Amino acid sequence: MSATNTQLIPNQLQEQPDFAVLGELGTQIDELITHYPKKRSASLMLLHAVQARFGYISRPAVEWIAAKLELQPINVYELVTFYPMFQQKPVGKYHFKVCRALSCALGGSYELHEHFCTKLGLDPRAHGPQATRDGKFTVEFVECLASCGTAPVMMCNDAFYEGVSEQKADEILGECR
Repeated sequence: MSATNTQLIPNQLQEQPDFAVLGELGTQIDELITHYPKKRSASLMLLHAVQARFGYISRPAVEWIAAKLELQPINVYELVTFYPMFQQKPVGKYHFKVCRALSCALGGSYELHEHFCTKLGLDPRAHGPQATRDGKFTVEFVECLASCGTAPVMMCNDAFYEGVSEQKADEILGECR
């Protein structure tokens, strides 16, 4: 690259991201990377580790992971945006993920999503995850949860529910309160 081309690179791209993983988690991440023949292959494991510690994957975290694995940030960001288990913002203690794939939509998932939103004082027409004011609950639509024959399906944190009616939704919500 010539000196002229170097001047075209913005300084912000050359700076280190404002995010760091230190201590035990840093040691754990360094160990995880050694388990893979190529650093890139540890991407998902690092994302899981960072999310488990911080609760979500921030943009600086994406940049940090990319630098750690000698990747471009887009290589990590595409994983974060593809997989529904990764969050880009903090979520509530109870995270309701309602499937909106075709089978679930036909089975009533849009009504289920609206029911949760109404019960929790959220806007059923808003896009993306929504959290209650107290931060206790988050509701969002997700793509296929892989149980088309038992639609509509949803998850609350790691618990999976099939054939969820409004009555069942109220029971799930009641267990969380």
